[in-house]
Amino acid sequence: MKAWWLRPGVRFVAALLLPFAVPAIITALIWALPGDPAEIICPRELCGGTDALAARWNLDGGPWKFFSAWISSALTGDFGNSWRLQQGVPVADLLAEAVPTTTLLILLGLVPLVLGAIGAATGILPQRADPIASLVGLVPAVVFALLCAAVIELNYGAESFNVEATRFRILLGAVVLGFSDGAFAGATTGVRALFNTERKQRYVTVALLRGERPLANMLPNVTPALAGQLRARVLHLLSGTVIVEVVLRINGIGDLLWGGTLLQDFGVVLAAATAFAALSAALLLVQAATEIIVALVVRRSPAVATVAPAQARAAS
Repeated sequence: MKAWWLRPGVRFVAALLLPFAVPAIITALIWALPGDPAEIICPRELCGGTDALAARWNLDGGPWKFFSAWISSALTGDFGNSWRLQQGVPVADLLAEAVPTTTLLILLGLVPLVLGAIGAATGILPQRADPIASLVGLVPAVVFALLCAAVIELNYGAESFNVEATRFRILLGAVVLGFSDGAFAGATTGVRALFNTERKQRYVTVALLRGERPLANMLPNVTPALAGQLRARVLHLLSGTVIVEVVLRINGIGDLLWGGTLLQDFGVVLAAATAFAALSAALLLVQAATEIIVALVVRRSPAVATVAPAQARAAS
């Protein structure tokens, strides 16, 4: 029988490796591009000092020298300077401005998903509402974001980048993330299906006969699956931030990643992608910790307090 700690252990190891694996893959892709990386950034026929710039940016010693130097500096919080996007500006400063914006955008985008999941789990949100949510979710994020961008321009015009308009951009961006591409529909139907399946287990029937609330009995068993669904929803929102931030012109990590990619500013691309990887790693750690805590609680609980589904099925 598989050890209970194996799956969270794998997640823990993956979380530790992910922030290193992503920049390593990007470094390999940089060197896979045709031509020398230094000449891509600073062509000899257009600018002088290509060799000096290559030595300064550690582009003259191959991918391993570049990656090892970059990751060593990144571990101390030094991501170097922007090469093209905002030339000479420390990338750490760009991240310091972008990370809070993207974090706020994702947190606001999670609000309808969490409320929908709670409504589906408790039955407050009826199942007959699922087709409506699915219909709304058919709208692609890019289309929804373009409509919101038009609304912003119509309402604010030349002042569309003042403080009030920026807040409105973030709020509309969160709405796009929360409802487009099936985000809200997936959260509600996923949680509803999980609880509907769990309600069929024998231990839930026993709990009802004892006069207990079924939701309280189901939560210990479904919490790891809920944590997995939450991680998937956050990653879904995270991938959508690139589209939303670019279309709505929100200065977040997604916009930073897009701009760095277009201008081949590899330093910015590495830092932004690593920030995404770090967030994904944090979500893996949260999911692993949740699985471990739930497993320990269930294993230490008296048999009469919680009847696991497998035990109930074996007894039937």
